[in-house]
Amino acid sequence: MATPRAPQSPLPPPSPTSQEPESSPSRPKVALQQPSQKKPSLKSTKLFRQCRAVFRSFPIISPACKIPVLLHNSRLSDVHIHGGTRVTGTLFGHRKGRVSLVIQESSKCLPILLLELAIPTGKLLQELGFGLVRIALECEKRPEEKIKLRDEPLWNLYCNGRKMGYAVKREANEEDLNVMQMLHAVSMGAGVLPSETIDPADGELTYMRAHFQRVIGSKDSETYYMVNPDSNTGPELSIFFVRI
Repeated sequence: MATPRAPQSPLPPPSPTSQEPESSPSRPKVALQQPSQKKPSLKSTKLFRQCRAVFRSFPIISPACKIPVLLHNSRLSDVHIHGGTRVTGTLFGHRKGRVSLVIQESSKCLPILLLELAIPTGKLLQELGFGLVRIALECEKRPEEKIKLRDEPLWNLYCNGRKMGYAVKREANEEDLNVMQMLHAVSMGAGVLPSETIDPADGELTYMRAHFQRVIGSKDSETYYMVNPDSNTGPELSIFFVRI
């Protein structure tokens, strides 16, 4: 007589194999510092008059675009500028897209100004290759509104005397802050940055960073002169903000 078999316990259901998603390249943690709230120190009357006299001696390219030009092929880096404040300036953007301008107190601080320029990045790189670039940003005065020059939302944009559209002030987004974080240890230089959102149609994400001398002419005018460590070679860039 056959011994009855004990009922077999049902097998536990197979545990689903969880596949971890492919890890995307980790972005650098944004650890930029807040810019200081201190006001720029007042310049002495004597130094201001000397600087203003130098600026007034420069001829103007055209009435529509008020950019000073040096004579006899001299360079701005050869002219000593009194009373300037050193800041960090960065131009970056995808090669086939628009370029952005960021001004920081230092490379480790959050931006104090970010403008999106209508100039294609490739076009600006081409102009810099010629060695001399003047960017002028102009807007109209509005006496009824008291607004700081760098807080103006919209500018007419000129590059080497040619109208290039507009420049728009905007807040830094996540991609902008990631770029600033990747460059926090870079004081000056140019190159290509890795980008997770790169689109072949936009081209590489390029940048150029340098120190600039910020010279305040009045509440309606400021100028940023790029500091070139080599006064004989390399591009020369000046950015003019004028409220007329």
